[in-house]
Amino acid sequence: MASRKHTLIVLVEDHPGVLNRVMSLFRQRGFNADSVAVGHAETPGVSRMTFVVDGDDKQVEQMTKQLYKLLEVLKVTDITGENTIQRELALIKIAASDRTRADIMRVVTDIYRGRFVDATHDSLTIEVTGPTDKIESLLAMIRPYGIKEVARTGAVAMSRGASGSGLTLLRDQVA
Repeated sequence: MASRKHTLIVLVEDHPGVLNRVMSLFRQRGFNADSVAVGHAETPGVSRMTFVVDGDDKQVEQMTKQLYKLLEVLKVTDITGENTIQRELALIKIAASDRTRADIMRVVTDIYRGRFVDATHDSLTIEVTGPTDKIESLLAMIRPYGIKEVARTGAVAMSRGASGSGLTLLRDQVA
């Protein structure tokens, strides 16, 4: 079976230490997360974790079963292959001189629709959002100018259309 990137949405109770328990489970079982993003969900008391993991379908199924063993895990959904919206945020600080500044600004705004959030005499800081491949492409384009620092959020994702997380029904069943 071929290994590929999977996007998992994990809804958990919003308590201190839950992320640590999830990541400890990954570590103990030899799973690796390429990307992790965590934030509050639409339901109070629930957090939404988005993981991008590399593995075949059997490995991801095993990972899902292991996640359900944690008491705080409410729902695990593998949205790989679904019609989804997936975005990442990156802040990128680039070396910029008077000679290169205009070229950098043109590439960032015209091609990648990025925004400049800070400028100094020797650097520019960019904010860009989009699919991970867009962020990677921008980094490749500006690398020759000299990247000083990069901060990335990791991917967040959801299914397109009217379907939601289904958590309201689940929370009613749990309560």
